[in-house]
Parts: sequence; C-alpha cells; structure tokens
Amino acid sequence: QVRLVESGGGLSQAGGSLRLSCVASGNTFRIDNMGWYRQAPGKQRELVATINSGGTTRYADSVKGRFTISRDTAKKSVSLQMDSLKPEDTAVYYCNADGEYTRFGVSRPYDNWGQGTQVTVSS
Repeated sequence: QVRLVESGGGLSQAGGSLRLSCVASGNTFRIDNMGWYRQAPGKQRELVATINSGGTTRYADSVKGRFTISRDTAKKSVSLQMDSLKPEDTAVYYCNADGEYTRFGVSRPYDNWGQGTQVTVSS
C-alpha cells in the first residue's frame, strides 16, 4: 500500500518557526491530495492545510498567513512551513494523502495517515 513518514516538529517558543515534512512510499501509486491535520489533547482532529495535484491549497482560518503548505510531486512529499507559531498550535500533526494504488493489476483508492509528529509551542 502507501506509507507516509513524517519528520520535523518539536519544540518552539511563541513566534518561532518549525517545518514538517512527509514522504510517501510504496509500490505503484498515484497521489491526488496531500495535507496536514492536527489534534490537540481533548479535541478532535482538524484540518490544517491541504494541497491537490494541481497545486491548489486550502488552509484553516486559524493558520492562514502563518503556515505554508508545499508539495514536491517528484519526491512524493509534502511540507508545512509554520511561522509565527502560537501556543494554540500545540498538537500532534498528521500527514494525510489520498489517491489510487495498483497491486496485482488491480487499482484501488487509498486514504492514509502518517504516525503523527508532536509540535509544542511555549508561551
């Protein structure tokens, strides 16, 4: 199938910056949409930013102007540059990708998640 591996994250002071990266791997597959979601303690997972195969991006209102999502199609990766971080950005951040994979000549859709990476912003 398709595996997503995240890197980056960690600890930052308010106003600082962090960068998250996610690489997709597997056998024959196509990636349509890639994105980042986050889940803070006691809260539901929420969308942070997404980017489709055409490069169209979408952001949560809470991160507009501070976060930038980008995608490298050749490397099958997506990154999230997070600037002007706030304590409320503290959460586990998850990479997501969907598309289609082919195995034994049969194509099937997938919608997969990475393992998550912790981002902590101190005030």
